Amino acid sequence: MSMALPGYTQTPAPQQEPAKQEPKPENKPKEENKGGKQDNTKYTAEQVVESVILVYGTRPALDHIRRNGVERGRITRTTAEGNTEETNYERRFVRGENLDKDKIRLDQKLPTMEYSLIYGDGKLWGIINGAAFTPRQDATASFISQHVHSIDSLLRYKECGSTPTLVGKEQQKGLELFVVDLTDKHDRKTRYYISARSLRVLWLEYEEGGIKYTRKFHDYRAVQQTLAPYRTVLLEDGRQSQETRVLTITYGAKVDDSIFKSPEG
Repeated sequence: MSMALPGYTQTPAPQQEPAKQEPKPENKPKEENKGGKQDNTKYTAEQVVESVILVYGTRPALDHIRRNGVERGRITRTTAEGNTEETNYERRFVRGENLDKDKIRLDQKLPTMEYSLIYGDGKLWGIINGAAFTPRQDATASFISQHVHSIDSLLRYKECGSTPTLVGKEQQKGLELFVVDLTDKHDRKTRYYISARSLRVLWLEYEEGGIKYTRKFHDYRAVQQTLAPYRTVLLEDGRQSQETRVLTITYGAKVDDSIFKSPEG
């Protein structure tokens, strides 16, 4: 696979589902599913997940191309009362050997203020007007959840020491899906719904604090030889609470390590 030049930014037009046949997990003996239909093959969880990694860009390519980068976009949050708040954001990151060792800085611009959330060494803190502050508990939980309950967690399951389990194969709304549970070292579980045709993650689910969260992924595009969704929708107990639209992604962009330092440290 040829690599795009580091620092090259792509904002391509949306792509349709590819007509060509995507890679499929290795064939295994036939088995009959619960619905009485004859399933063509039987797979292991690792076969399914490794095939997903291949479709998203292969493990070596993802590790090389996505070692650092900058993402810019817009977040729309919806309150329980139906009010909306829009925020421009810039997310800069340096990839560690696993998710716990990633470094992430999320800068957000509100109409009345600008602030940053910074993740490093497994901890989260904030900066506002040049001074460090402790983020609210809900902001911290939301940030950590977005990091650990993510497509990236599935693509890096081996590096993170997580365990995938194939729940089964099912159909929903005409879609044939692989259902995979991923349990990380901290016993946090995420359920992934993966298209059996394209091997893309269509949505994931997890529970926290008695609330069921669903994160749906739309508008997949090719970015520097890898695959990324440009629109993500978060639901809380079935109610949409957030939508994120990516404007640009630049993998390989230089990210200064100083932006992850606390001004008080």
